[in-house]
Amino acid sequence: MPGTEGVEAVEAVDAAVYTVPTDTPEADGTLSWDSTTLVVVQVRAAGATGLGWTYGSPATAAVVREHLAQVVIGRSAWDVPAANDAMSRAVRNAARPGIAAHAISALDIALWDLKARLLGLPLVRLLGAAREEVPVYGSGGFTTYDAERQDRQLRSWTEETGIPRVKIKVGESWGRAEERDRERISRARRSIGDRVELYVDANGAYTRKQAVRLARHLDAEGVTWFEEPVSSDDLAGLAHIRAAIGADVTAGEYGYTLPYFHHMLAAEAVDCLQADATRCGGFTVWLRAAALAEAHGLQISGHCAPHLHAHPAATVPNLRHLEWFHDHVRIENLLFDGALDPSGGTIRPGATAAPGHGLRLRSGTAEAFRV
Repeated sequence: MPGTEGVEAVEAVDAAVYTVPTDTPEADGTLSWDSTTLVVVQVRAAGATGLGWTYGSPATAAVVREHLAQVVIGRSAWDVPAANDAMSRAVRNAARPGIAAHAISALDIALWDLKARLLGLPLVRLLGAAREEVPVYGSGGFTTYDAERQDRQLRSWTEETGIPRVKIKVGESWGRAEERDRERISRARRSIGDRVELYVDANGAYTRKQAVRLARHLDAEGVTWFEEPVSSDDLAGLAHIRAAIGADVTAGEYGYTLPYFHHMLAAEAVDCLQADATRCGGFTVWLRAAALAEAHGLQISGHCAPHLHAHPAATVPNLRHLEWFHDHVRIENLLFDGALDPSGGTIRPGATAAPGHGLRLRSGTAEAFRV
């Protein structure tokens, strides 16, 4: 166990921004992009360094430096929930949801990683495992992909890696390309065969009736997961669609606070709750969201950043899976040592004895992408 209070106090907080171009232009139903920005936070105490990150605006780093570092430095490295609460209170007038939430999340993750490294434990052992294997699903299938690119990506997951569940984007151009959506869904089914689960994600692009209308085609192609058919702000709409269709309706990736998840669950808006530890307040709040979902009889799915979600995901009994998102997997394999192997459709965060979440920044590689 730790020694004196002075030895275990957080001594320094650093934040850096990296922007990595995509391998091809990408888009979903409501947004297009050609690069992804990663904000990396490192915290130091007693000779150890904890690492966390989030995907979002470069302004996140400024929030870490100007609002949060002073709150965390000098605090005990062991009391991460107390630090999380203090950070949330510190940004009350700086708008807690949004960019500030990303900053809190990255720093909270770094603090949990630091604590586990100080103890010499894998994070899953510190938190306590509920499972050894964490299921993942392949996620990509951007609306900018042509038929050949979509087919190649889906087959790489299902045939080469053995992942038995995959997801593509739909809702192209805010739902104005409905026929192409149907064609791409049918092509995806042909690519993966009948034994692989097929998911779709509209990123809130459809109207309520569009989503219900499309659901008939989803049923015909055996689609079992319909993510954000309408905006996740439209809880009544999600609940209406959920009651009307066969596929599971899912949402929650834009949850920045625990009450957000409470309202979504109370509205009976989803069949599976999604939460993103890099947005909602780090591992501290992600684990609380998982407990909230369990109390409502629902499972939780980790949104994006799969290497960060791996350890906390292994600790909750009501986990469905993690999103093995193309952009983030590519970046995390490029910039970090210790990447996990999804062969067979699962990852095993406790399989090695590496302390913390087991990842280390490749500083030399990352420097080329630093903003």
